[in-house]
Amino acid sequence: MLYNHLRQYIMQTNMSLALTPELRSELFAFVGKAVEEYSKKVDSMRVAPRLHQEMLDTLRTSVAEYTFEKSEEPKSALQFVLRNLQENQVHTPHPRYFGLFNPAPSFMGVLADTIVAAFNPQIAAWSHSPFAAEIEAHLIRSLGEKFGYNPQETDGAFTSGGAEANHTALLTALVHKFPKFSEHGLLAVKQQPVIYVSAQAHHSFVKAARFCGLGTNAVHSVPTDEKLKISIDTLREQIAKDRTNACTPIMLIATAGTTSAGAFDDIKVLEQIAREEGMWFHVDAAWGGAAALVPELAHLLDGTEKADSITFDAHKFLSVPMAAGIYLTRHKAILQETCAISTAYMPLDAEGLDVTDPFTHSMQWSRRFTGLKLFLTLAVAGWEGYAETIRHQTAMGNLLQKELEKDGWRIVNDSPLPVVCFVDESHENGSALEFLKAVAKRIVQSGEAWLSTTLLNGKTVLRACITNYATQEEDVQALVRLLRRTANEVRDEQ
Repeated sequence: MLYNHLRQYIMQTNMSLALTPELRSELFAFVGKAVEEYSKKVDSMRVAPRLHQEMLDTLRTSVAEYTFEKSEEPKSALQFVLRNLQENQVHTPHPRYFGLFNPAPSFMGVLADTIVAAFNPQIAAWSHSPFAAEIEAHLIRSLGEKFGYNPQETDGAFTSGGAEANHTALLTALVHKFPKFSEHGLLAVKQQPVIYVSAQAHHSFVKAARFCGLGTNAVHSVPTDEKLKISIDTLREQIAKDRTNACTPIMLIATAGTTSAGAFDDIKVLEQIAREEGMWFHVDAAWGGAAALVPELAHLLDGTEKADSITFDAHKFLSVPMAAGIYLTRHKAILQETCAISTAYMPLDAEGLDVTDPFTHSMQWSRRFTGLKLFLTLAVAGWEGYAETIRHQTAMGNLLQKELEKDGWRIVNDSPLPVVCFVDESHENGSALEFLKAVAKRIVQSGEAWLSTTLLNGKTVLRACITNYATQEEDVQALVRLLRRTANEVRDEQ
């Protein structure tokens, strides 16, 4: 009798997690319908929520009502989440989101994340999910080939994002320069290591230097030229100065598509400097690396094939759901030297097979099957499908630039990819900062579109980027009209 009561209790407890087959089917259908409805109507919704104190108070109160002291009916909990995601977030899938590199997700990517969540493969050990491990290894080789690497010599890992990929690059640079770094850490370093980045580079390198124990002073930010590329002359001068000051240059980073302005550093020239100076050469192509998939844009990445490592984010220009960062390297052994570790508790089922356990080639240990969302999207779209999508977004960027110039805005960046930075000709003095920020803020508050401001060479500019494969000419024209109207309103009030 006691056993039967215990068994019934266990079954009831498990059902609160697994739910019944009938309820699962009902909830899958409910969520599927909600996602489809969202996809159909997102272009008619506000791009950004209204942010004010009352909204914040209401949101916090509604979240705090979930004390988890009693169970909630599943559909009710789902409705709470779905409603709040619609009302309380910036809708990056909106075709008039002209913001950061956050795309509308591919539908095959959405399905992939659902499948991964359900099957929950453990991708630390190869033997626990050979399929997942081999899919990701195949993608690493295929992407390496697109960047000009020999696929048979390419290694890499899927990461939580570009920041982890850049962090991994710094770690591999340290191990390459100081072979005993993995064992002795900073004790293996005799002089202050220095890494060089453009003043327009991503700030994840600053974090990476902190997390590696080098400190932020190890990151030497080199000014850019008039085209927002790293200044070659200034870089050479800085390297010579650092050597005089008993520093050891270990890593040089080229940015292929800067976050603010989409600028491409002179990769070939920087690669040559890195070789001359004995530095690890890394290309941060998190966004701009997608140019490798378009024959007429691939020249932007010339020299990348000689890079020691590359960062690329599939969750940017390749439009898969967050997050899918990638670290690539042409040094087959470096990740093993940097990340490998031996344990008694990891499974040895694949011992004797010519395979690699992912946890030995990554900062991460247990992690989800990140590569499936790229694999399924790529399997359906193909390389040519991606090329056409990138061409379309680039064309929309070119159109935006032309329409802004016709409307009296001045373009201040020169990027072949669809990110446009611009200013108002009538505000070239000290009032420009307040004017441009006021315009951006009012546009975001309107809910009609989303753009931002950024700094280029110390000056505030407006920034609009085509991040959505669904953005069309009418969306571009709508943004230009909104800018015109908002700028006039702000001028009248100043």
